[in-house]
Amino acid sequence: MTTHTQKSTVPAWDRWFHMTERGSTLGTEIRGGLVTFVTMAYIVVLNPLIIGTAKDINGNFPGGGTDIGQSISLVAAATALVAGLLTIFMGIYGRFPIAIAAGLGLNGFLAFSLAPYMTWAQAFGLVVLEGIIVLVLVLTGFRKAVFHAVPDALKYSIGAGIGLFIALIGLVDAGVVRGGKPLITFAVNGELAGWPIFTFVFGLILLCVLVALRIRAAILIGLLVTTVLAVIIESTQKIGPMFSDQPMNPTGWGLNVPSVPEKIFGFVNPSSLFSLDVFGAFNAIGAVAAGLAVFSLLLSDFFDTLGTVTGLAAEADLLAEEGDVEHLDAILVVDSVAAIAGGLAGTSSNTAYIESASGVGDGARTGIASLVTGGLFLLAMFVAPLTKIVPYEAAAPALVIVGFLMMTQIRKIPFDDYSIAIPSFLTIILMPFTYSITNGIGAGLVSYVIIKIAQRQAKSISPLLWIISAAFVVYFAIHPIKELFN
Repeated sequence: MTTHTQKSTVPAWDRWFHMTERGSTLGTEIRGGLVTFVTMAYIVVLNPLIIGTAKDINGNFPGGGTDIGQSISLVAAATALVAGLLTIFMGIYGRFPIAIAAGLGLNGFLAFSLAPYMTWAQAFGLVVLEGIIVLVLVLTGFRKAVFHAVPDALKYSIGAGIGLFIALIGLVDAGVVRGGKPLITFAVNGELAGWPIFTFVFGLILLCVLVALRIRAAILIGLLVTTVLAVIIESTQKIGPMFSDQPMNPTGWGLNVPSVPEKIFGFVNPSSLFSLDVFGAFNAIGAVAAGLAVFSLLLSDFFDTLGTVTGLAAEADLLAEEGDVEHLDAILVVDSVAAIAGGLAGTSSNTAYIESASGVGDGARTGIASLVTGGLFLLAMFVAPLTKIVPYEAAAPALVIVGFLMMTQIRKIPFDDYSIAIPSFLTIILMPFTYSITNGIGAGLVSYVIIKIAQRQAKSISPLLWIISAAFVVYFAIHPIKELFN
């Protein structure tokens, strides 16, 4: 226990962020924040390729124009702006090493399921409405009560499942695992082929060695060395992208071509995206359909964040004995405000990012790391071309290694008790298999309740778990419900 005398020798900012208390240092936090940014900087490129290339019912891109290039630039700038501001807010208020950015999956839902049937202003209005509802649930204590209602073993399975999930993301990003015939294929026609995959394998082996040797800054060193190698390979071999206007190049780079851009500095004003029609979607597609859309956004955002916070806290060894997370209320408030901010800025709902695990894996334990990550996102608005240097193949090894680190939480699950082991197993495998944290959590909770009922132990289920499970049943049955109401 820290005495009053000891506390008085610690600077006020250190006490606010609990840096010394959590056994961290300023250098470690700065490095962790940098690692998190490098790992998730791809969102500044990827989100515009999803939101910025989709048209609304009037044939307009976000911002109201018909120029796809301008739309991508606008969304990129707004993505970096909101991610920067909200991640800094998380660092100062939430005091936890979590970065905020436009949520993958949520942006696809907006681009492909909502925008074609309404204007962009109406689609983002639904996002703002969802964020307001989640914020109310946080302020009333309901969201935190849900966190405490989930059994501890399921919390650990959430962390382990997320570990598998982000490891799979890394393998997919690197092109080692691909969609094809059969359903999933290994690399290129069943073989490790091409310089980009060589880059990934090199980076993965390098990280395995560095982490096994417990080298400080292992993840950052691995990212930087692998990125330099990628730039050298591209400059000498002229590989090019996997996807372009030409026929697909299966041995090309997955997203970014790792070359130093000619233009490094530039700024785009994203203010034209700030257009909103909160309730317009209810007229555009009807009250039932709009309500279901808000419900889908809410449930996904609600549980993705709980899963992310739980997994990161467990990985950082910051879970209390009763399974609580320090400053959880503040963390959830920031995440709720992030959803609102994402809708206001036209970037889709922003949420806590599981890629923050890369910074945690490199030693980040406080909100100082988030300040660094947020500051770098704001800088990315002015040097956006630099975010295109790091290819998937250089960032993916970090995700695989962090997936391993998070997967170690599985040792805390009592697998001899099938009533909790089976739901934990479903939670773990369905996150990567369905590419959704929410689906894994939902399957775990619903199966837990069903098994308890079958064991005639329904009385052990808290009232809140009954409500949550019922909500997930509706979530999984969303398609037949839509059909029922036409």
